[in-house]
This record gives sequence, C-alpha cells and structure tokens, in this order.
Amino acid sequence: MKKKFVFILFGMLLCIGLTACGNNTAGTSDNDHVSLDFYKQRGYLTLGFDQEFEPMGFVDGKSGEYIGFDIDMATEVMKRMGIELRLQPISWDIKESELNRGKIDFIWNGYSITEERKEKVDFSNPYLNNTQAIVVLADSDIQSKADLAGKEVGTQGGSSTIEAVEAEPEVLASFKNSSLVLMPTFPDILRDLENNRIDAVVGDIVLLRYYIDKMGAEKFRILEDNFGSEEYGVGMRKTDSELIAEVNRIMEEMKADGTATQISEKWFGENIVK
Repeated sequence: MKKKFVFILFGMLLCIGLTACGNNTAGTSDNDHVSLDFYKQRGYLTLGFDQEFEPMGFVDGKSGEYIGFDIDMATEVMKRMGIELRLQPISWDIKESELNRGKIDFIWNGYSITEERKEKVDFSNPYLNNTQAIVVLADSDIQSKADLAGKEVGTQGGSSTIEAVEAEPEVLASFKNSSLVLMPTFPDILRDLENNRIDAVVGDIVLLRYYIDKMGAEKFRILEDNFGSEEYGVGMRKTDSELIAEVNRIMEEMKADGTATQISEKWFGENIVK
C-alpha cells in the first residue's frame, strides 16, 4: 500500500512538472494567451517560410543566406520590437500545423488571407494586394478561363490558389481530370509550362511576374481573366493577440516613415505595399 501511494505521488509530481515546463513555451490551446512580454523575455521569434518562394523568402544562390521581401520586412519589424528574428524553412503544405505546434511563430511568406486559413490562424492587417493570375505560353491559343476546358492547369501545392480555383467549381470541373496539377514550387510549375508539360499556371501575380521576368518575359503571357483578388497578411497563433497588435503597429510605422516603400522598391522596383 505504501509503495502504491509513493508511485501515485510520483506520477502526480511528474505531471505537475511537465505542466510547468509546458508554460515556458507559447501556448497553443484556445484557452491560452501569450503576452508580448513572454516573447521579449524569451528573446526571439521564429519565422516560417518556403525557402524557394522568390522574391518573398528564398536562398541566395551566391551567399547561401536567406533573403527576400518578406524577410526584409520581418527583420525590420523584429529590430523595432527588440527581438531576435530566427528563420526556419518549412514545407508549405504543413505551415499552419508547424505554427500551432509551436515550431514557428509567424507565417510570413506571401501568405494570402482566406476564410479557410482564418479558421486556423489569426492574421495581421493586410500589407499587399494580390490577384490569382493565369499564365500561359506566349503563343498559346488560350485567351480566357473558358479556354482552359480540357487543359492541364498547374499551381503550387498548399497555396491559396487552390481555394481560389475551387471557388469556381464549374471551371475546375472543365480542367483535364477535373483537377489541378500540383507541384512543390512555382518555379517547378512554370518550368513544366515552359516545357509544354502543362497548358497553364494559376498563382499569385506578385510572384508570377517576378519569376516570369527571370525566366524570360517574352515566353509567357498573363491573361486578363483571373481567379479573384486577395490580400497578403502575417499569420500568427490565435493566442497571440498582443503580438499581432504590435506587428500591426510597427508595420503602420514603417509605412509612415517610408521604410516599407524602400523595401518594396528594392524587390519590385515600385511601392506595392498597401
């Protein structure tokens, strides 16, 4: 009996210890709330991004360092917050899971605000406008969404483009196999288009224009038709209301003092920050 009591007591103490340890990390349940002071005391925030998502966040071929528009924006925000920024490449398909498991603290990488994603994360205020554009080869006979019937249409797996296309089920049903061709990155899918393995690409116009310019603008054509407009935001856990408010405050400050414009002009040649 005495041994049994000691065993139960040990188990209770172990549970209490594990609970205390868990409180040293950002909570992820709906009932938790993580203060801004927690992150300031911890001293860092981790940004999750797709390392092949030019120009938002990617690996510099020369230096091997992570660079990009969103990384520059995040670096400046963290500098003004007085917190170290840590960069963590992730698989885009599991970004929300990585966030809510505490592996990362931000999703900041051309992250479109959608109703489906709002169920999983909270967003900062929008900072960029975006359109889900349709790209074909320059000599393609495709002129509109209607011409996509029977064609192979591709996009990046895990992207908001999938949701945008699915919002027009009659158009999606007209594609070959009534589905999108999914690839890990937009460069992959554009190369498939360039090599005639697919007939069209749908994706964020901000990113597609950047890639097209690098691959040869004369090879491609952007249709007037599209799959709707949306906005980019920074995704954070639903427990991080104080952090979200601070990011919003600093982003407005950066717009007002011209820093956001400078970063935008560096990557896009013009100011596209809203």
